[in-house]
Amino acid sequence: MGVQVTEVQKALKGADYPAGKEDLVRLAESNGADGEVVDALRGMDGDAYDSPADVMKGVKDALGDD
Repeated sequence: MGVQVTEVQKALKGADYPAGKEDLVRLAESNGADGEVVDALRGMDGDAYDSPADVMKGVKDALGDD
């Protein structure tokens, strides 16, 4: 996976869960995440996430990793 777990965690530092996808994207952008991380967050299927683990599953699915 091109996007590393640590990059996503850094991008979402300070996130409050549950969180909406658009809120997570805005937070990642404000935390200086690179485009690949932001694109992966935008590509997630769901609209809301209950935990960082849910976000990582969404990112993994968005990137097509098994």
